[in-house]
Amino acid sequence: MVFVEKFRLEIIVFVVGAAVMILELTGSRVLAPYLGTSIFVWTSLIGVILASLSLGYFLGGRLADRQASYENFSKIIFLAAVSTGAIAFLKSHVLLLVQVGISDIRIGSIVATIILFSPATIFLGMVSPYAVKLKIKSIKKTGATVGSLYAVSTVGSILGTFLAGFLLISYLGHTRILLFVSLCLILTSALAFFKNLEKVKLTFFLVVLISIYGSYLVDTENREQGFIDVDTKYNRVLIFDSVDPKSNRPIKAMIFDPKATQSAMFLDSDELVFEYSKFYRLAEHFKENIGRSLVIGGAAYSYPKEYLKKYPAAYIDVVEIDPALTDLARKYFRLRDNPKLNIYHEDGRVFIDTTKNRYDAIFMDAFNSSFYVPYQLTTREAVNGVHRLLADDGIVIVNLISAVEGEKGKFLRAEYLTYKEVFGNVYLFPVEDSGDGNKVQNIILIASKSTDAPFFESNEPEISRYLKHLWTGEVAKDVPALTDDYAPVDQYLKELI
Repeated sequence: MVFVEKFRLEIIVFVVGAAVMILELTGSRVLAPYLGTSIFVWTSLIGVILASLSLGYFLGGRLADRQASYENFSKIIFLAAVSTGAIAFLKSHVLLLVQVGISDIRIGSIVATIILFSPATIFLGMVSPYAVKLKIKSIKKTGATVGSLYAVSTVGSILGTFLAGFLLISYLGHTRILLFVSLCLILTSALAFFKNLEKVKLTFFLVVLISIYGSYLVDTENREQGFIDVDTKYNRVLIFDSVDPKSNRPIKAMIFDPKATQSAMFLDSDELVFEYSKFYRLAEHFKENIGRSLVIGGAAYSYPKEYLKKYPAAYIDVVEIDPALTDLARKYFRLRDNPKLNIYHEDGRVFIDTTKNRYDAIFMDAFNSSFYVPYQLTTREAVNGVHRLLADDGIVIVNLISAVEGEKGKFLRAEYLTYKEVFGNVYLFPVEDSGDGNKVQNIILIASKSTDAPFFESNEPEISRYLKHLWTGEVAKDVPALTDDYAPVDQYLKELI
């Protein structure tokens, strides 16, 4: 107790410093199901939290100069606890209103972050300058006092960053993290000064404690009803049973972004659900005797499962950055171990740059948010890497979501030009309507390493149907090719949203 009393302020600023960073990292998971995880969302989250902290520093310093007391200090921390706990209860309602009412993702992200995270962050920002005022006993030691407290706060922030990123998000989930942080701040408030609002603090403490237990019960019930909500190291993943709108057949869906369903599986068969994935069957038209292939982006492993059935003698490597998605695919999407299936859990670009393997076909199907392709997979350097991995007559098939023409087709045109700089033969196949260049849709880009011009006719009716989707119009050269140095992918794709 003597230690706690002696270093009470240091303990408090340490806990608050950790809370700030845990709150910021958890915020990305709170916003993701409604606004995605694009650079715009991260920019809004970081910018608003920094602005809120700055306002908190200013207000905390002014308030401390007027009347610094442990009683008021305790109230500030308690208000931070209440504001943090409120996020857990209000987030779904606020984000749904923002999603429906604000079409611009940048404005929506800013508004949502201000409403949900600013109050708590402002109160948390007030803590450090207020603690400095309480700590200072001699004007001669002001610098040392300020430096030591801010150093302790920063160490707390470092610990909070690693704790949230490496442990809490994966094992607790964002709702319980918010409640856990609120709980810690209530206890910290009591450490600062217990004799004010003790009944209120105890009541709120019990409410938060009950809420944490209740969230476990809700999760258990949801899982029993087939609804899975999981926070992984990379995504917030929702899995649920639904109905395919085209066939009215039951499916199990996986989503980790609000704008689209990332993967789906028919409950009554192993057929591919999404039309775009069926265009991968064009691989055998452009490349005979496929022996080994690579897929960048596994998710629920829909196409790799079909590939193994269609080519029983062939091998396939799948690169999926999120190992939790692979575990979920095994548990809920009938993914089975196969000696001809090799799974790598790493970034797709890193794999492309470092592997010594060679492939007959490479399938690119990686998205990190809505229509957003990870920029590092779109650049000339990445395409050169893909070219290097292919056999002499190998092909790459890329799934993109874009238009061909107009403002909404800028990304497609930039990517097309990037591939044209590396591959001799590059072709586009709009999946839904090959005659409408302004329509936003899945577009399959096929690039062949062979210099021979392919045929666009087939005796197989299904392949012939896909080949008829060939884009025969011009592709404007009005945007530059993408490079590691300049790849404004998010800027181009924001037009789609």
